[in-house]
Amino acid sequence: MSKLRLSVIGAGSWVSASHLPVLAERGDVQFVGVCRTGADELTAVKERWGFEVASEHYLDVLAVQPDIVIVASPSAFHFEHAKAALLAGAHVLVEKPFTINSQDAWELDRIASQVGRQIVVSFGHNFRPIVLGARALLDDHGGADALGVIESMSVSMSSGTRALLSNTGAYPKASTETPPDSATWIDPALSGGGYGQAQLSHALGAALYLTGLRAAEVYALMSALGSGVELNDSIVVRYDDGAIGTVSGTSAHPGYWNERDLLHIRVVGSRAQLDVEFERDHAALHVDGVTYEASLAEGDGRYDCIGPPNALADLALGLTVTNHAPAELGARTVELLEAAYASVRTGMPVAVALSGEEA
Repeated sequence: MSKLRLSVIGAGSWVSASHLPVLAERGDVQFVGVCRTGADELTAVKERWGFEVASEHYLDVLAVQPDIVIVASPSAFHFEHAKAALLAGAHVLVEKPFTINSQDAWELDRIASQVGRQIVVSFGHNFRPIVLGARALLDDHGGADALGVIESMSVSMSSGTRALLSNTGAYPKASTETPPDSATWIDPALSGGGYGQAQLSHALGAALYLTGLRAAEVYALMSALGSGVELNDSIVVRYDDGAIGTVSGTSAHPGYWNERDLLHIRVVGSRAQLDVEFERDHAALHVDGVTYEASLAEGDGRYDCIGPPNALADLALGLTVTNHAPAELGARTVELLEAAYASVRTGMPVAVALSGEEA
């Protein structure tokens, strides 16, 4: 069987540290095209991973007819690059945040459906045992109706990105061969924002996946503390079915909690309550007076991003696998965060334009 042809647009630190090792280990992926800025860095990535074609122009690595494409360029370019990859006939893995504009996000979802290709958003938590275990608890007790009418949801996250977002260092597990370019994180024109885009996108990817909720109105406060982007977020949300909730995030200091993300999702419904505590490797559903716990091992709540690139390859091969981070989910996270940043600019609650329904 011929190998899948891979092109990468934006071969920076995270791609080199996470996605490429995962795909190289499979043995069924051929590294054909790589694009990034910086001639020396581009040559280093090409030689390190054996790419056939290397260019600073993304259309060159789409011209080699890839089956799968990783888009990990600065967030402001995700829409342009992912759209071009889809129209070139590839299945696409898009780093988070999916886009920084909700209209673009829903447009990518529409294009993917139109051309019959899959988008996988790089929400690594969604492929980990803790989220899959929580989803199984819900499925085992009524599926979408397990919680009854959702009344409230709280999402709280803290992770070690303070050095990166304040331009004083890198993030944990960053590639030493290709260190992260701070401008792609601390320049809002490229990143779309700070902790919300860099990390709360992960938390929302998991929370909205588990609940199916969609934001309707958002009010937010953020603090930058001298950084070019915000380090802390406090967001109040009203969802489209009437549920209310909070989303909070803080950029932790380097070394805190052994560099482990602290993430807690609590959902209260008219029938049941779901608690997912990632740092405790714990997920439980309390329904009709009984608590059911997911069977999880130590470390099952720890973040990794092995699942998304493997899902991309498996989907491209036509295997029967579930995409736990589709474009539609990515778009729901984008519209909530987009409204949060708009709320900070205006000082007012912001209604979410449900553009996906008309897209």
